[in-house]
Amino acid sequence: MMVWFETILVVLTLLSGLIWLLDRLFFARRRAAAASGALDEPKDPLLVDYAKSFFPILALVLGLRSFVAEPFRIPSSSMMPTLLIGDFILVNKFSYGLRWPITNHKFLAIGEPQRGDVVVFRPPHHPREDWIKRVIGLPGDTIGYHDHKVSINGRVLPYRVDGIYTGVGQGIGETGDTLLTEELPGRPHQVLEREFSVAEGDWTVPAGHYFVMGDNRGNSEDSRFWGFLPESNLRGKAMLVWMNFDTSAEHWVDVSRIGRRIP
Repeated sequence: MMVWFETILVVLTLLSGLIWLLDRLFFARRRAAAASGALDEPKDPLLVDYAKSFFPILALVLGLRSFVAEPFRIPSSSMMPTLLIGDFILVNKFSYGLRWPITNHKFLAIGEPQRGDVVVFRPPHHPREDWIKRVIGLPGDTIGYHDHKVSINGRVLPYRVDGIYTGVGQGIGETGDTLLTEELPGRPHQVLEREFSVAEGDWTVPAGHYFVMGDNRGNSEDSRFWGFLPESNLRGKAMLVWMNFDTSAEHWVDVSRIGRRIP
């Protein structure tokens, strides 16, 4: 859906800009010449008037969404407890380089993902969808997942049990999961685990790819299932929650989440 919105925005911006440009170069002069000597200035055709009004707005919105920050809505529970269903987040679009809209082709390299970053991307098997996960493995790393624990290059990460999780709203199904703090080097964060382990194994990350996982380890379709994330599929780095809206919760808007930075 986000891909279609982006495509429509690009088409409308280009179309309105083209109409405005063609009118300025050719048709506006003809109208002015035809109305020479008249008391009133010639009026722009309705289509041209709309194009002149909307083009600056569309161009500004397209520029901000493509190269500065883009809003996304969290649709699933795969990143709980860090992100809840109904969270609206802002994604930094220049952290990992500037990319053209629609094609997502990088034309200016700026930086690369760091371990622990929460990233938005288009998964290889669903290229028209935007997903969100946490970067666990960098190129060259060997990642293991056994008995609810992540290991990086043979070192098992430390975990601290924080209690039993209580979900709210659309995330109430995660109630009863174990809440833990995963001591990812430099980026400690909370995760959810269930009694049973899923998709255990070991993976070596190839060059130009990343290993990503959801913080809800028992309910996340991530690199454990579909493989590695190509660098070319990155969309940006998740920064903060700017709104929360969940009609299934007792309070539809959780104001305590507004402005919360994403660890």
